[in-house]
Amino acid sequence: MVVKVPPGRIMAQLIRLGILEGESIKCIQRLPGGTMLVEKNRQEIAIGVALASAILVADVLEAA
Repeated sequence: MVVKVPPGRIMAQLIRLGILEGESIKCIQRLPGGTMLVEKNRQEIAIGVALASAILVADVLEAA
């Protein structure tokens, strides 16, 4: 779950991707160079290392 994103340009980029505070995302894969492949609502999104490192997330258990 996305806990916090910094204000400004980074927040604007994440809003365009539909990634907001309180949203659930799932890390699918970490690609070479630090790029993260995440899934949100069954859509895969690639996030660069600088953008990914600016997002504060919390690990939550999925309901069975």
